[in-house]
Amino acid sequence: MLSKPALSLLIPFYNERDNLAALLDSVVAIKWGWPIELIFVDDCSQDDSWEILQNWLITHANDLSQKRVTVGQFRHAINQGKGVAIQKAITLSTGTVLIVQDADSEYLPSEIPILVNPILEGRADVVFGSRFRQSGAQAHRTYHYFGNKLLTFLSNIASGLHLTDMETCYKTFHRDILANINLRSRRFGFEPEVTAHVARLKIIVWELPISYYPRGYSEGKKITWKDGVAAIWHIIYFNWICSSKERFLPGIPKKYLLKKIRG
Repeated sequence: MLSKPALSLLIPFYNERDNLAALLDSVVAIKWGWPIELIFVDDCSQDDSWEILQNWLITHANDLSQKRVTVGQFRHAINQGKGVAIQKAITLSTGTVLIVQDADSEYLPSEIPILVNPILEGRADVVFGSRFRQSGAQAHRTYHYFGNKLLTFLSNIASGLHLTDMETCYKTFHRDILANINLRSRRFGFEPEVTAHVARLKIIVWELPISYYPRGYSEGKKITWKDGVAAIWHIIYFNWICSSKERFLPGIPKKYLLKKIRG
């Protein structure tokens, strides 16, 4: 019988038929060193992403078992947005450490252990993977690069953190933290929202370099300039307007709470 997984990969996806199998192959190829859990949430894909996932899981069932990989999955009846899919994945997860893994080829799952180890070893509570630090492979489209830089700058001013990449997908959390944040963003607002909440906790936040290989809209990228504008509102709201009582669920460990939480 498998022990509780050390890590849960939260994998929301929408219309990723061309990327899912390659992502899963790369995840299973990694020598994790501990039990892991894959949590898939299909946000009502209009292609055959769900069927591809089911076929892959059947074909690789023995390999998953041998490598101590368990699977949870859920399919939304209607499209609700990435933020809602992440929230659902969190409720389905059981791992000690949680990380969001987009179902594309922009990030390297092989770098996840670097982000997870500081939390499992008790040296950090949250670890951000930065695409803008001087290590790994980085390639950026100009408008996305400056957009991310601007949003990170605004987030840092509002939150008091000193990050280089607030919008990164690779944010790694101790379960006690992420599972007890009262997340409300429905689309791509998860990144500025969760960053704002993390900044209100008495925790250790690290940022480590990761690689990045951006894809274009023809390859399935979904975020647009409208989401960038919405992110600015999320930064303002969740840092300066959201009340203390709205930020966290009752289960948040008291050791993480500041004596007086801003907000």
